[in-house]
Amino acid sequence: MSLMMQEIRQQPAALERTLRLEAPRAARLGRLLAGRDVQLVVLAARGSSDNAALFGRYLIEICTGLPVSLAAPSVHTLYRSRLRLRHAVVVGISQSGESTDVNQVVEEGRRAGAFTVGVTNERRSRLCGLADEVFLVRAGKERSVAATKTYTGQLLVFYLLAAALAGRERWPGLERVPDLAEAALEREGQVAALVERYRFMNRCLVVARGLNYANAYELAIKLMETCYVVADRFSSADLLHGPVAMVEPGFPVFAFAPPGRTLRDMTQVLRRLTGLGAETIVLSGTRSLLSKATSPIEMPADIPERLSPIPYVVPAQLFAACLAEVKGISPDAPRSLRKVTRTL
Repeated sequence: MSLMMQEIRQQPAALERTLRLEAPRAARLGRLLAGRDVQLVVLAARGSSDNAALFGRYLIEICTGLPVSLAAPSVHTLYRSRLRLRHAVVVGISQSGESTDVNQVVEEGRRAGAFTVGVTNERRSRLCGLADEVFLVRAGKERSVAATKTYTGQLLVFYLLAAALAGRERWPGLERVPDLAEAALEREGQVAALVERYRFMNRCLVVARGLNYANAYELAIKLMETCYVVADRFSSADLLHGPVAMVEPGFPVFAFAPPGRTLRDMTQVLRRLTGLGAETIVLSGTRSLLSKATSPIEMPADIPERLSPIPYVVPAQLFAACLAEVKGISPDAPRSLRKVTRTL
């Protein structure tokens, strides 16, 4: 069994541990930030951590009304520009805590007067020494190059951070997330039975909207790095503004379609894709939608949209790990990649 698959299975325990140990830190941070005039949140990350940051942007803006910017580290590292960040919270997200450009954004943010937060899996990392406050993703050592348990851990931390910024003591229902991830793992047999059909897939699209949009990015990067599949990702709205033209009969399209505010839009897009003859792989708890999918992955129907991103990405991770296996590729050591990447 691959390390990636082992680490996918470790996620419920890692999520429970992170929630139990980091929730008190979020409560303290909320009290601290209540005395500051926070007007902006800036998130800095790369790779899968950047996908987690995209989720954080949606969640924080929805829950707090604060504008959130995804930092362009090159502004700091290449162009040496100084930003005015006195009323900002700058958050660096890095599995290793050693991403050179992410750390520089945090360092420059603190120098510019921002309150800085680090989110990392490594307590002895440089990021921990730079930030005013640090959230630890309590995932244990992640040995596979493909990030899985640290990605979902980062999503969980963003719930805690959003609650702190909103002045909430806790996030309603968040204690359910480890059990929801456990239930999602039960889809492994269903996913494994599907992947043989896609053994020779070499390109695809991934579509989502809203809080699960980040998962479209994350599944795409997992398919690219572990299966060498060219995977592009779009919001369901953006897809119809041009990229849908590439869809032809048999073209594979993955879709995240949880219940909630995005479901109507995703239903319309999937109807359009079905009409074009696309091969649709749909993750949803809505049986009427699943019945029309080429390859349905049925999720529990009672997962609310705001809690769906973590359990919904688990079967997507399983798909990438299983597909790599049937393709004869080790997902733990993708060609040309290392676990820690330092860029400027």
